[in-house]
Amino acid sequence: MAQSHALKALGRPIRLGLVGGGTSSMIGPVHRAAARLDGLFDLCAGVLSSDPERSRQVARELNIARGYGNIAQMLEAEASHPQGIDAVAIVTPNDSHFALAMTAIEAGLDVICDKPLTNEVHSAAALARAADARGRVLALTHNYAGYPMVREMRSAVATGELGPLRLLNVSYVQGSLSRRVEDDGAGMADRLKWRLDAARGGQSHVLGDIGVHAHQLATFVAGQRIAWVLADVGPSLPGRQAHDTAQVIFKLEDGTRGQMLVSKVATGAQNALDLQAYGEEAGLCWAQASANDLRVMRLNRPDEVRTRGLPTLCEHARRGTRIPVGHPEAFFEAFANIYADFAELVAARLTETDADPLARLGPDGWTGVEGLAFIEACLQSTRTGGWVEVAAYR
Repeated sequence: MAQSHALKALGRPIRLGLVGGGTSSMIGPVHRAAARLDGLFDLCAGVLSSDPERSRQVARELNIARGYGNIAQMLEAEASHPQGIDAVAIVTPNDSHFALAMTAIEAGLDVICDKPLTNEVHSAAALARAADARGRVLALTHNYAGYPMVREMRSAVATGELGPLRLLNVSYVQGSLSRRVEDDGAGMADRLKWRLDAARGGQSHVLGDIGVHAHQLATFVAGQRIAWVLADVGPSLPGRQAHDTAQVIFKLEDGTRGQMLVSKVATGAQNALDLQAYGEEAGLCWAQASANDLRVMRLNRPDEVRTRGLPTLCEHARRGTRIPVGHPEAFFEAFANIYADFAELVAARLTETDADPLARLGPDGWTGVEGLAFIEACLQSTRTGGWVEVAAYR
């Protein structure tokens, strides 16, 4: 991955403060590794626990130079520090995203936030508008858009290689809720407890946790938003309150049809994420289980397999590639591509230079708004039993 003009002009890493993502976090280590992978960030400050002393202790354990008791302390101290932070990464439960992100934006910092952006669409839109009004970057870690072959897939659709798009099919299934984990009581992991609590994890667990990933992946590849949905969302196990499964029929803005299955009751499924796009001339098939390959299918012809690292891939796919063909890249590298795009945009703002246009294709605040509008439409469709139009916010 070549360093851009903006990052070269800055001449140093982006100084990053981390909120959440401590030693008990499932996704925290991924964020830290992704931020550090390309040397584009100096992770130099953090709030790593709701307990102030524990936060400072964890900072020391993780070799983060400056640990703080809360975000207010961090922002005040970093504002006067000679090498204060430029940006904040938010890796906390969903219900805290809005307040933390808004506080950072109002302090003049750029923000990269774990998905979903917030738990409801209006607060997400307020964040996106606040970032735009202040000229700050608001990025969202929909990391699957970082895979080079997903980017190749998007390019194939955008350049018309498939002909007119006719059908999208996206599936994201796991088995983590295939039994009644709620009955474990105190034995249920803390990180699962808050996710199943609607007040903290959002009104639809399955859509907020993995459905927004499936939504972002489908719309990223298609290059257009989902405009209409017919959905059935709810629990599959007797007595469960949290939503564990969603089946959605949808239409894109141009009328292209699609379908989505997201579920956490698929016993034995190991984070199985798959996307197919079919056009008049060809079809594409990508699966995270073989993330380095993209299968291209045409009528009456052998399938073609495109592999990450080939010089014939689109520029966007090549930009997200670090090592030669034949050497596999996967989840951490895809996550790091989202951070690299964020670094490019932050560096461009700090140096008042133009960012690489490809970095602007990454998931931003408005991507988060669209995901939450999709959730609200799916829930309304479930209640009414009919088609619902997805509200447009940009």
